[in-house]
Amino acid sequence: MKKALFQSILILSLAFCSLSSFAFEAKKLVDDARSQIGRTLYYDPAYTALKYPMGDVPILKGVCTDVIIRALRHQGIDLQQRMHEDMQKNFKQYPQKWGLKSTDRNIDHRRVPNIMTYLKRQGYTIQEKQYLPGDIVTWDLGNGLVHIGIISNQLTLLSKTALVIHNIGYGTRENDILHEYKVIGHYRLPAVLK
Repeated sequence: MKKALFQSILILSLAFCSLSSFAFEAKKLVDDARSQIGRTLYYDPAYTALKYPMGDVPILKGVCTDVIIRALRHQGIDLQQRMHEDMQKNFKQYPQKWGLKSTDRNIDHRRVPNIMTYLKRQGYTIQEKQYLPGDIVTWDLGNGLVHIGIISNQLTLLSKTALVIHNIGYGTRENDILHEYKVIGHYRLPAVLK
């Protein structure tokens, strides 16, 4: 009986440690996304030649995907490099919307459909409707436009809906858009992705 009780306590302790590790990393991802507010002031989708790896447009500008890319980079995760390497090996698995015949490390990681494909290929898709801080969410804005953001650890006052950190045209912001558009992707990265 004591052995079974000890094993149960051990399993619960390990589960708690795993969850608290995720919470710590998720909070860091949220903080790293939030650090762009007031720094990324403009939405600029212009094609830009980037260094590789760890390439970025100037922090003053960017698009919705840059919020995700920059937040992950603060944690030592280079989405540009990871996606480029995966796309080189699996190019046909990625959307073929832009008429490209091969990868382009300047722009591939800055396109929402490509990030969605990469996250799905890594097994990070979540089916549940519970949105936790640090989750990455994508939306269909209509007319062929898609959007991406990071779930905040802040909630709306009345409905207690999670805020989202994103750039939808006015620089990086944190506001209530989670249910404003149709959610088409929900992803949760593991606690330690490095």
